[in-house]
Amino acid sequence: MTRVTYAEAGVDTEAGDKAVELMKDAVRATHGPQVLGGVGGFAGLWDATELTRYRRPLLATSTDGVGTKVAIAQALDVHDTIGADLVGMVVDDIVVVGAKPLYMTDYIACGKVVPERIADIVRGIAAACEETGTALVGGETAEHPGLLEPDEYDVAGAATGVVEADSLLGPDRVRAGDVLVAMASSGLHANGYSLVRRVIDVAGWSLHTHVGEFGRTLGEELLVPTRLYTAHCLALADAGVVHAFSHVTGGGLAANLARILPGGLVADVDRTTWVVPPIFDVVRRGGDVPWSDLEATLNLGVGMVAVVAPEDLDEALRVCADRGVQAWELGSVRAEDDGDAPGAAASPLVRGTKGVTGGAVRLHGSYRTA
Repeated sequence: MTRVTYAEAGVDTEAGDKAVELMKDAVRATHGPQVLGGVGGFAGLWDATELTRYRRPLLATSTDGVGTKVAIAQALDVHDTIGADLVGMVVDDIVVVGAKPLYMTDYIACGKVVPERIADIVRGIAAACEETGTALVGGETAEHPGLLEPDEYDVAGAATGVVEADSLLGPDRVRAGDVLVAMASSGLHANGYSLVRRVIDVAGWSLHTHVGEFGRTLGEELLVPTRLYTAHCLALADAGVVHAFSHVTGGGLAANLARILPGGLVADVDRTTWVVPPIFDVVRRGGDVPWSDLEATLNLGVGMVAVVAPEDLDEALRVCADRGVQAWELGSVRAEDDGDAPGAAASPLVRGTKGVTGGAVRLHGSYRTA
């Protein structure tokens, strides 16, 4: 009879332990006095007495992954940047309501635990958590032989933040006459990679090809980490100049912006106010992708949008400039009118997504490319 062991079945618990040893210093660097118990417990502990200083604390939570961008990291065997993408997708969904992130947990599923690879992933998560002021209080690495190939993995995470109830940002604060402030993305971020990877396949490109528009290889451009907006958004919120934020993730600019508008309002977005970064135009040309499909999938250079009162526009732009964030006036908010009715001659309205019903967005003008 063949003797079967857990290791023979494909699970190496010693490798998992080694991965924890390699990553624990990076994880500890995210811990402040609110974190109890250190690394390796069954549950992460965070001291909630900090919340007693709030009059009415509202907890905000979000969970997400990075989609098929992990396939690029795996193909290039570069794993220390994908963690920033994970934190950006999770924590910056919390900050849009004005919430300060408190703590985060991560989950990595892989076909085989390679300690150095897992440690690289978690170090990236920890570095981004440290940048955003988020404690990484726990996580799990699960080995799934037979379900995932040895070099395959996926990552996900969840985070919790807090906001004072009377400081909550969102549609209730948005008014006709408000102005849209765009904050530049760092590139593709972590959305639309199924489209991008299909274009790569159709065009017959190599990830190792040097691309003049980027000044680096295609693979290096595709792995540029998601920009982290947490501290910048909180600075704007603390300055009292923001009514709402929209994090531009899956679905593109218009659909995500529509999610934070109340019914009866329309945001007019001027496509001519920025130059679309080269990566997006390269993808478009490589797959002959229609602009309409591109803008409904990718961020096209706008990673976060702040909605501010017109009298606060200059201050919002100043706060962004002082923090080194490229920002510009993107458009404005108005009441919906007869010209927005179905069948009107103007470009169609884009309504919300993710089950949200509310306002709408109309995109004007033509995109400018470098």
